[in-house]
Amino acid sequence: MRGRREGGLAVFRGIPFAEPPVGDARFQAPRPVRAWEGTRDAYAFGPPPPQESGFMSRAGVLEAPTGDDWLTVNVWTPEPDPAARRPVMVWIYGGAYKLGHSGSPGYDARRIARDGDVVVVTLNYRVGIEGFAQIDGAPANRGLLDQVAALEWVRENIAAFGGDPGRVTVFGESAGAGSVASLLAMPSAAGLFRRAIAQSVPGTYFSGELARDIAGALAAEAGLRPTAADLSTVDPRRLPSAGEALGPKMRQYQERWGQVVHTLTPFAPVVDGEVLPTTPWQALAAGSARDVELIAGHNRDEYRLFLALGEQLGLAGEEEAAAALRAFAPGPDGERAYRAAFPDASPAELHERVQSDWLFHMPSLRLAEAQVAGGGRAHVYELTWPAPAGGGVMGACHGLDIPLLFGTFDADLGLLLFDGSGPSPEAEALSSRFRTAWTGFATTGDPGWPAYDPDRRLTQVFDAEPEITAYPEEVSRLLWQDHTFPALPLLS
Repeated sequence: MRGRREGGLAVFRGIPFAEPPVGDARFQAPRPVRAWEGTRDAYAFGPPPPQESGFMSRAGVLEAPTGDDWLTVNVWTPEPDPAARRPVMVWIYGGAYKLGHSGSPGYDARRIARDGDVVVVTLNYRVGIEGFAQIDGAPANRGLLDQVAALEWVRENIAAFGGDPGRVTVFGESAGAGSVASLLAMPSAAGLFRRAIAQSVPGTYFSGELARDIAGALAAEAGLRPTAADLSTVDPRRLPSAGEALGPKMRQYQERWGQVVHTLTPFAPVVDGEVLPTTPWQALAAGSARDVELIAGHNRDEYRLFLALGEQLGLAGEEEAAAALRAFAPGPDGERAYRAAFPDASPAELHERVQSDWLFHMPSLRLAEAQVAGGGRAHVYELTWPAPAGGGVMGACHGLDIPLLFGTFDADLGLLLFDGSGPSPEAEALSSRFRTAWTGFATTGDPGWPAYDPDRRLTQVFDAEPEITAYPEEVSRLLWQDHTFPALPLLS
């Protein structure tokens, strides 16, 4: 491979880790990439996997190269010297399991690699129908299998780029964090990484029955059966339109799909009993990843991003709050319990709170608790610093940790959350703290604050003035302490 020198780093883009998943490889597990002769230029990101349009198109997806070679990795390294043996950090993007591209400007890893003296790898994986639809004639969770294949590439090749294959940390946000949680539970991923960081873990995992029913509805939008043979007749770039067509109709499946219809996506990892034997919470509590050190955490105002994008921020009334509490609050008496626990909350605040708790807060916390219960070690954090956009109205919303971690304030979500004005000295200081914690953890296993335990529940709070305190969302923790986060079922 021939990369380029950029800002004191060697950067390699668009390295294939598997064969293009097209033709007879379509909807199959990733296949090892064929070797090539001579030197291959690694100057440009590979094309993104086929996906829906959406706000992530602002991330450069539409301007990205086209082609079938979706399964590629990119490497930022201080020095491609096999003797260097630096820690390796492997980034898995989010995007509701239906969007994402490792070449998006917001995932430029130069500051992480340079500031932390680590090797950073970013990867593409199949999303949407190609990666996650549960269809006949295809393995489940193909997007997760792509991630495993990329990690196998790291194990076999990263030493040549100056990385230590024995010190690999996987990290990801949102669907990327759900992927990290899944990898912790997957037998095929065992031994491929030593540490893991899960930023805003979504609690949505599908049962096989639910996933198959959703796949039937997706295929029907294309006038097909939910089989690999049928769906392979449609060009990969045209197939995502079936997902886009289903989105506005999901509410009509309320009695069959339940909570799923309130989310932004008909895709999630499938607890199929083979690729993903159980949910991550079950697997970790049983000790599946006790030898992997974990960071798990979330942002205080997670759901506010989605309300703002839907132009609904602060607008929910009593009817909307009651519907959200009935849909998401745990237990048969969840609505009353939430109202009693937050007696001064407005309807809009209850509406936002229960959805933040259900979708991100509690799944993230409970992942750490499961890891500790299974005999492993975990560290917990919460980001509470508000994004500058709109005078702080977005709060510490979903995705704010990405521009802070990567230092990409002028790209993607950074543009939205920082109003395009660039970072203040306060934001730069917080950004540096994020990178120091993450790269320190990747290097030594110590992010700079104590491990979580069920008694003290010590948590790193990232704000203008950081502090270590008992878990800040204690009221919600108590409301959810008996919830097990099972795979979502097919209701009828």
